[in-house]
Parts: sequence; C-alpha cells; structure tokens
Amino acid sequence: MSEMLEMLEQCASEHQGSNITAIDMRSVSPFTDWFLIITAKNLRHANALAEQLIQEAQKHGYSVRIKEGEEGSSWILIDFNEVVVHVFTEEGRQQYRLENLWGDLPMTRYEEKETA
Repeated sequence: MSEMLEMLEQCASEHQGSNITAIDMRSVSPFTDWFLIITAKNLRHANALAEQLIQEAQKHGYSVRIKEGEEGSSWILIDFNEVVVHVFTEEGRQQYRLENLWGDLPMTRYEEKETA
C-alpha cells in the first residue's frame, strides 16, 4: 500500500467516514493505482469529508488533479493521481456499487488501529 492511501484512509476514519474500502487498480488502470471508497453519513458530511481529505493531502504535499460532484451530490470524486477517492452517501454507494463493478480486483477494508 502507498503512504498516500494510508494517509487518506486514516483521515477519512478520523473524520467519521465509514466502510472505507481500497481497490487495487494497478493491474487495470493506466491513470490511478487505487480507488478509495468511503461512506459519509449524509450530504453535508460528504462535502465536509471531501474538503478534509483535500486539506490533509495538500498538507502532505499532494495535489488534487480534479474534484467532481457539487454540493448536494451523493457522490464526490477526488482525483489525487495515485489515489482516486469516491465519497458516497449510503444511498449513493448502494446505487453505484463500485465494489461490485470491480469485484474481481483485490480489495482491502480499512480497520482502525486499536489503541490500548
């Protein structure tokens, strides 16, 4: 896994993103290595989460190639080149079902690190 992917997963988890799943796209995609799929609680949370991910990535020196999905959208896409992040509401995630579309590729679910 890449440092960028791990940083984005942790940021999403810290900001209450759920069902965080990474799909390894390296064998099929010429434009990205990973899809990171995150569920937000609602539309407002999706927008806030997307902004947090962008700020955290920029703080670590990564740039955003493109962001798609306007305020009120059930799907926000953020292209960081190496990682393409998909922030969905629960309804949007069920509608687009990216995990099913790419179901034959390796996937990992982010598990928050336990602190003792």
